[in-house]
This record gives sequence, C-alpha cells and structure tokens, in this order.
Amino acid sequence: MKIHISILFIFFFIIGNAQNAPQKDDFVKENFTKQEFYIPMRDGVKLFTAVYIPKDISNKNKYPFLMQRTCYSIAPYGENEYKTKVGPNQYLMKDKYIFVYQDVRGRYMSEGTFTNMTPQVERKTKKDVDESTDTYDTIDWLLKNVKDNNGKVGQFGTSYPGFYTAVGILADHPALVASSPQAPISDFWNDDFLHNGKFMLGYFRTFPVFGVQKTKAEKQGWYMDSFIKPVSEDGLKFYREMGTLKDGYEKYYKNNFFMTEIMNHPNYDEYWQKRSLLPHLKNVNHAVMTVGGWFDAEDLSGPLNIYKTIEKTSPKAKNTIVMGPFSHGGWSQEMGKHFHNEIYFGDSLATYYQKNLETKFFNHYLKGNTKQDAGIPEAVMYDTGAKEWREFTNYPPKEAQKVNFYLVNGTLKKSAGQGTSEYYSDPNNPVLSSTNLKDFNGFTPRNYMSEDQRFSEGRPDVLTFTTDVLTEDITFAGEILAKLNISSTSTDADFAVKLIDVYPEDFKPAEKKDGVIYANYHQMVRSEIMPARFRNSREKAEALIPNQKTAINFRLQDVVHTFKKGHKIQIQISSTWFPLFSVNPQKFMDNPNMASKEDYTKAFIKIYNDSAIEAEVIK
Repeated sequence: MKIHISILFIFFFIIGNAQNAPQKDDFVKENFTKQEFYIPMRDGVKLFTAVYIPKDISNKNKYPFLMQRTCYSIAPYGENEYKTKVGPNQYLMKDKYIFVYQDVRGRYMSEGTFTNMTPQVERKTKKDVDESTDTYDTIDWLLKNVKDNNGKVGQFGTSYPGFYTAVGILADHPALVASSPQAPISDFWNDDFLHNGKFMLGYFRTFPVFGVQKTKAEKQGWYMDSFIKPVSEDGLKFYREMGTLKDGYEKYYKNNFFMTEIMNHPNYDEYWQKRSLLPHLKNVNHAVMTVGGWFDAEDLSGPLNIYKTIEKTSPKAKNTIVMGPFSHGGWSQEMGKHFHNEIYFGDSLATYYQKNLETKFFNHYLKGNTKQDAGIPEAVMYDTGAKEWREFTNYPPKEAQKVNFYLVNGTLKKSAGQGTSEYYSDPNNPVLSSTNLKDFNGFTPRNYMSEDQRFSEGRPDVLTFTTDVLTEDITFAGEILAKLNISSTSTDADFAVKLIDVYPEDFKPAEKKDGVIYANYHQMVRSEIMPARFRNSREKAEALIPNQKTAINFRLQDVVHTFKKGHKIQIQISSTWFPLFSVNPQKFMDNPNMASKEDYTKAFIKIYNDSAIEAEVIK
C-alpha cells in the first residue's frame, strides 16, 4: 500500500533530510575526510559519532568543532559514505569546520536506551548521566582525539536536535563557546504533543518514531512497520472513524511506550516536570542564539521560553533570539519567494538569516574573539503584518504597553461590557481545525498556523469578536494573554482562542497563489488552546462548577505583527478544534484521555463581556 507523499517527505526529513540522499554535489567529499567513532560515555555506553575533518587542517591551520547530536539518524553510515551537505548552512560548510554528528543514546547506531526529553539530573554523582553529561564527554573526547582543533566547540540543531543543543548548554564545558538551539523543545507540556497539557491529535501518526525501542544497532528506521498508512485522500475520514483518543490508542499504539506514557499522565505530574528543561537553564555563560518560526506548529513556545529563561537567569550569557515567518525549520532552506501556506512574506528570507545571523554568529564565536560581542542585535524579529525584519535591544520591547481588548457582543472594545455571549458545544460535532483535508494525512499539520479562518466564522459553536476597520497601524509585539471569564452547563471544557488579521475587501497581495481569494482573507496570526481543568493548577485538575462564572487565563504565545490601517482585528473562540486536538468530553474525568463516546456531554458555554485579550502593543 502506498504511503501518502507528505508522510514520505517528513520521514526523509527525519532520517537526515536531503543531506543523506545521493546527489551530485561532491564538495564535502572533496574537502573533508570522514571518520567514525564509538565515543565512550562515563557510564560505559558508547555513542556512534561521525566526524568530517577539513582536508587542509594542520597545526598552522586549525579548525573549531561544530556539532549536532540527534535522535533522527546521522546517515549515511560508513567512512566512505558522505553527506552532500554538512553544517547548518552552505556558507558555514564552505568556511569549513570540524563537523560532528552523533546518534544519541538508544538511537540508530548508538548504544543505550532512548528516553524522550531525558530528565536532567540536577545534582550529579560521578555515575549519573543525562544529555548534558553526554555532551560534555563527547566534547572532551573530541578535543583529545581529533588533531589540530582550535579548542573551541559550537553546537546546533533543529527540533529534537534543538533540544539536544539546548540541554547541551548545561554541559558547561570550558571549550563550548557557542550554541544555537533552533525550534527546540523546552517542555513537552507546551511543545509538540501537548499544548497546555492538551493532546495534539494532529501528531497521531508520528508516534512510531518516538515510542518504539530498538533492540540492536540500526542504520535504518526500525519503526517503519508501525506507521499508519492513509486509505483516503480525505484525511479527516481517518480521525472521524478512529473514534475517541482512547479508541485510537487501543487500536494502534497499545505497545508504544511514549503514547502509553502520555495516556497515563494527564496532569503535570513528576513525569512531565522532570522533563522540563527550563528550571535547569541557570548561569549560562557563553553565546546562545535561539531560533524559531512564527508559524512553527511543532515548537513555537520552546524558542521563546528558552530565550526568556536565559535572559532572566544568566546575565553573563550573550543571549540572542531570532524569529522569522517560518514553519518548523523553514530557515534552513531557501524558498526564493517565501510563502507560508497562502501568505507571501518576502524574498530570500532564509538567505538573510543564514548569511547575516547564523554564519556571523558561529564564525565570530568559534573563529574570532569570544570576549567581544558579535554585533548581532539582542532580538531579530520578523513583523508578520508589516512583512519586514525588526531589531530590538530588549524582547519583549521595553516600550511595549499592555492593552486590553474586551470581548463584547461580537466586537472588540476598549472597555468591558455587561452580559454574556453564548455558544453551544457538542463534542460529537466538533469545529474543524482546517479545510485542507489532505493535510490531515500528513505527519504533522503546519499550514493551519496562517490559514484563512472564514470557514469557522458563523458556526453556532464559534464566537467571533471583531474591531471596526482600523484607522491606523497597530503593532502587537510580545506576549498575548487570554483573560476569559466563562461559565458552562457542564463540568469541563477546552477553550481555543484565535487571533486573526482580517484583510480589507480591496486587498491585493504583492505575490499570490492561484485560486486564493485574498479579499476579506481571515489570516490566523496566533492561536492556543487551554483545558479549563488546569485553570488553577497544572498539577491538580479541577472540575468546573456548572453555571458558575469562572476565570480562565492563559498565554497565546508571542507575536510581532502589525495590523495595518484598513484591516480588522478578530478573535474567535470555540471549545473544540478537531482533529488538531483531541475532543474534550466536557464531563470532568480524572483522566480525560480515557474518555469514551458515552462520556461526551453537550454544553452551553458563556463568555462574559468583561473577558479580554491582553496584548503588548508598540506604536
């Protein structure tokens, strides 16, 4: 049976991207010598490592290390088999470094057992190991065993390798002087598989990659037989027929250790707490450039939270953040005319980032004077409304002021109102998360992050609040907080909130895609979901008291977006968002992951007119 093209594409991305496929580019083979090693860790486990050494290296021409540790394979394997590209980008590849790739514990050719988001050991004995000790031991071995290095090490990685880069910061090795975590996971409670503890059903097809242990050294994906193969171009059909999350788990993933862990830990208990990287990011004293995409459906909160945490805890760190109009890892490959889904953002945006930021960062700190600043702004953020790069000396910008937009009878007002707006939420008839039915067959959904939201406006289970036509530009720059006051006839509910830029009727884009109606386009700018059960505590869930006014406050994550004169700002609210997220039964349960169809409870839900969206605004 054929695997859907989008799954194939993402799978090849996972096992090493196009770097590992045979191509005609011989630059790496002509300029580097490849060596492979099993590097011993302090507990005796050996990690498989490939090292690409410049052929012109010598005692008089030394090079620094630039390293990536990954759970996604460092293929191709074999000292005569070369990647066609090494390093984060082509400019750094041609500048030449000693490029290092390593399979982490329990993955592919490395020994040991794989753990998702390996818990960090705070106070270590000599026998304790975690990802930071593996990073330290790897660096130490490389310095001693690869000749003519210059004694400096940098690290990079995107997505899960971004986590390994971020946790590698904690190795605190004196030779480690520059780290660039890109689209990193910081806390699984808010990245990838969960949003505020809510299960992201749109990731259902990814679990074979993360929840099947290998039993021997592997050069290929041992989990391939566990993939769910699409049977229809209409991907929604699969999720409708699957039934509840419990049904899907029992049918497909009963033996998947990671899915089982998620199903059995519905609250932010010790399992999740010890997998959060953020409490450990203290006293960082080298250069860190964290990179993310405003339309990264997988890991948007990770880059923002890692940057902000280091900013608070580590005054000695040279701390920088870059956020562009990219989907997950989109800055690694130039698109030319850069679109996300149907929206055009400019030309050569990945090239701008690679040449002016990424290459400058590593060249300065690994080949230049690390005691001096690289001259990169504190925050380089793309304004997704004005469609231009902006530089800030602080982020969020100090000049930003908090402004409340109150949700009053279908409008966004400057002051609160009386009364309520009401909708009827039926878990058996959920609000769809997209109209792109083929996308539901994909490995991870991405296009929805900027998708036209007209399809959900007007449904009886979606509330819409819109400003008048703007008479001047208004820029949101920083955090957004949903401050909802709600009541429900039932005992549990989710709240999905979307921030939308409504285009004018006469809007004409600089570049467009065929067949798209841009007049009155409702572009989603930011969105997030919050289970009411976690309104007071992530650790201890609480039922709603029926018909009682209750505060639900949560972050929508950051934006830098200018709503242009002539546009409108819109908020949409619903309690289902399917199949992107699993359906809340709307009846309080100790473990809603185990809900059956019999638990599904219809509810009337009110949003009080003193509810607001709080944004940080600059003029």
